[in-house]
Amino acid sequence: MSEPTGAARRRGPFKVGDQVQLTDPKGRHYTFTLEAGKNFHTHKGSFPHDELIGAPEGSVVRTTGNVAYLALRPLLPDYVLSMPRGAAVVYPKDAGQILAFADIFPGARVVEAGVGSGSLSSFLLRAIGDQGMLHSYERREDFADIARQNVERYFGGPHPAWQLTVGDLQDNLSDTDVDRVILDMLAPWECLEAVSKALVPGGILCCYVATTTQLARTVESIREIGCFNEPTAWETMIRNWHIEGLAVRPDHRMIGHTGFLLTARRLADGVEPPMRRRRPAKGAYGEDYSGPNADGGTGR
Repeated sequence: MSEPTGAARRRGPFKVGDQVQLTDPKGRHYTFTLEAGKNFHTHKGSFPHDELIGAPEGSVVRTTGNVAYLALRPLLPDYVLSMPRGAAVVYPKDAGQILAFADIFPGARVVEAGVGSGSLSSFLLRAIGDQGMLHSYERREDFADIARQNVERYFGGPHPAWQLTVGDLQDNLSDTDVDRVILDMLAPWECLEAVSKALVPGGILCCYVATTTQLARTVESIREIGCFNEPTAWETMIRNWHIEGLAVRPDHRMIGHTGFLLTARRLADGVEPPMRRRRPAKGAYGEDYSGPNADGGTGR
């Protein structure tokens, strides 16, 4: 049985063409691609690439300035944060949440809109594997080109499960029997009708938006279209901790708000979602509001 795409690049001794992440004594990272006969240069000296070619991962090399660097392959979270960018990347903390709460599984058929720089595409492709299907849509051709280069650089070439289309999802979506849809775009509510036709019953819609106004409009549009269950919305933040002997404290800096995530599941055809039972605060929708839950959730 052949190895999954990209797996051979993740194990074994360093080879020509491998990406290497060096860590200096201050914890700073330097990433480069191994080439025979080349030298790696820093302000602390240099060393030949050949010194790492054939060496096991986790080796330590010293520059001509006698500074030690730890050599490892970059993890995918490291890679996406250092990749060339056209658009902003989906941060690893959000990509991890998407993989978990959108329940991305091996062999899944996934549609993604808003490919950006290819960060989330890389996470999704590694999760679905060679037997899955990821169809990514990107409106801007320049962003699509950058994303394609980033994804192919990570996997060592084209991924057999990936198709990239330049254009609007709502105008070009032809996929059917889709298990998951991920929308990373300014106005995901514009795609809900097309998405609802593509998703299988029980399929998951996951939206990634930046602002509270986008979040509110997306949730209300999902409720109004009437073929999804009640959406769930959240955000995540990461705070590292400094541990030095008995000095244990949170770091002064953290990865705070990057975006909101929400998920909703496709209902069977012809089924209406159960009425929400919780009553929103008085005036939450404004005095002139007449849309979903205008009666305060009482059903009257």
